[in-house]
Amino acid sequence: MKKTITLFFVLSIFIPVIAQDSTVNKIALLPLISNGIDLASVQTAESILRMELSNASTMNIISEKKTLAILGNENCADEDCAKEIGEKLEAKQVLLCKLNPLGEKIIVQYVLVETSTGNNLLSERATATSLEDIDAVMKRVAISVAKQKPFNTNQEVGNIVGQESLESLRQKARYNFGVGFGYLFPSDGYDNDNKKSFTINGYFDYEIKDYAVGLMLGARKGFAINLYGNYLFTKSDFCPYAGGALGFHWVAHEGLLSDDGLDGDGIALGIQGGVRLFHTYNFQIFIQGEYIMTFNDYNDKAFVFTIGIL
Repeated sequence: MKKTITLFFVLSIFIPVIAQDSTVNKIALLPLISNGIDLASVQTAESILRMELSNASTMNIISEKKTLAILGNENCADEDCAKEIGEKLEAKQVLLCKLNPLGEKIIVQYVLVETSTGNNLLSERATATSLEDIDAVMKRVAISVAKQKPFNTNQEVGNIVGQESLESLRQKARYNFGVGFGYLFPSDGYDNDNKKSFTINGYFDYEIKDYAVGLMLGARKGFAINLYGNYLFTKSDFCPYAGGALGFHWVAHEGLLSDDGLDGDGIALGIQGGVRLFHTYNFQIFIQGEYIMTFNDYNDKAFVFTIGIL
């Protein structure tokens, strides 16, 4: 009997808590409201927003079917209505989103309402330069809502919108070329000369998803040409990276002038890492450290430190 009473007591405590957690951790996305934009485009934008919100948020997204059942044939366009619908859906938050054309642009306005108080947790606007730009805008809106941060604080490679490209140096494309300069510090070989030497490199660089691959042409106590690949740890403006390079390096040695029979050229292998700054802009500053090994008769090894711009 005591065990039964104890079990009943425990359940009486935890069941309400579980039930409460299942309701407060929900967010409702109301149907997008638009004036002057075709229905198919609005529905596509809403579908993208719902999917991206599901990916970005830890909250449960209330289904479209359930939301429409509560709304009926009515439109919900203000905070008071959103609070009322949120209470009926037992949602912690409700997201309102409007698409309004302005010339060739589309103004996206969105408000995140807290159901319990009716207060605005977030009230933002963004601009799509065309219907094709809506995809990137909806992704950014979802991140903004999930983090409850302003729209313009979550720029990443892959989600730069057209208006930002027009108003700043931010870009969507990721074809880069540039130059870096610095010093080579011998650690082995190099005629046992430990003095640093100046190096300058040219880069042809392309970013794909989380990687940057490219070609490097360098003057580093001789001549070098490498293919390289780096893993990019973030998509934000501060982007650490690490990777490697493989290519050819001809190292200038004093013995080569007297024809000692040794080859100064060979396959080169490099291990590198660094950081890219202003990563979402159409220029990038990079700082890089690299350890290079040249498989020649002199067994040349060195550290290379460079700074440059892409």
